Amino acid sequence: MTDADEVDRIVDDWVRERPDLDFAPLQVLSRVARLSKHLDRARKQAFARSELESWEFDVLSALRRAGAPFRLSPKALLQQTLVSSGTMTNRIDRLVERGLVTRQTDPHDGRGILVEMSRAGLTRVDAAITRLVDAEAEILRALPAPEQKRLAGLLRKLSLGFDG
Repeated sequence: MTDADEVDRIVDDWVRERPDLDFAPLQVLSRVARLSKHLDRARKQAFARSELESWEFDVLSALRRAGAPFRLSPKALLQQTLVSSGTMTNRIDRLVERGLVTRQTDPHDGRGILVEMSRAGLTRVDAAITRLVDAEAEILRALPAPEQKRLAGLLRKLSLGFDG
């Protein structure tokens, strides 16, 4: 094999040592795990260049995707970021301290609050997503667009059983 990668070498060693096992899952999922590490590194760099932590990006991007006026309830933020209510309260507090979001009274329910992204938050999240898309495109550059689309479809099919 001329284009062997580290996973090929690892699997070859296992096949030699344990020929009784089928190592086909490692061929796929070990590569996914290795690519995940590269993706994590690229994301951290993209967010750091925008002076954001990954959790800050998660909250701000949920607000950004909501569209103008970039406002959601804490409950909606919980659902989108998959953290506990205590964690979300802490995150909102920290984002307020940094001037990236504000708390507003819900105009439809005077007892409720909404979290609204500030102009500074919008500037940072827009810069971060631009950098992230560029970094992710670089990771995928070895695959032509049709192969990227096919891979996305296959990964979607695989992940459907976990997203629910």
